[in-house]
Amino acid sequence: MITRCAWVPLKDELYVAYHDREWGVPVYDDRALFEALVLDGAQAGLSWATILHKRRAYRAAFDGFDMARVADYDEAKVAELLTNPGLVRNRSKITSAIGNARAGLALVGELGSLSTALWQFVGGRPRRNAWRTLAEVPAKTAESEAMSRFLADRGFRFVGPTICYALMQAVGMVNDHTTDCFRYGEV
Repeated sequence: MITRCAWVPLKDELYVAYHDREWGVPVYDDRALFEALVLDGAQAGLSWATILHKRRAYRAAFDGFDMARVADYDEAKVAELLTNPGLVRNRSKITSAIGNARAGLALVGELGSLSTALWQFVGGRPRRNAWRTLAEVPAKTAESEAMSRFLADRGFRFVGPTICYALMQAVGMVNDHTTDCFRYGEV
């Protein structure tokens, strides 16, 4: 029997596949990082399962998370997105995705890529933690707090330290698979 992180709902095939193939794998692609940033922000106050099951709709609605296209969205597009049942229809979360696209483009202009901007908080390389149990895994760290301040200072929203740490975990900046999980040694 395969041992996975204790937080994985084994009856949810999509969630299991996400854990087994994506979560914790290092991501350096700006589009994929922007997607993770938007989705982690959309998760605020909700479960990851809710967002994961809406991810396909988000990809379609937000033009594959092309930052330049999303940055050009206007009020008419916001109104359209608010009627999309595949999304979390929260005006603040939708407008923050658009604002974050604009702020992300500014970061690309400043530092060359969103990847460079985000990965600087772990020195450009994944950090390998060694948590034995889920209870040991922190909700935020000094690095996620620094990332949060950095992003907020540049106009990003829905980027608190806990959201930033969830992002860091999801995109492999930190390996927070528990040591008994079969993925721990693979990522």
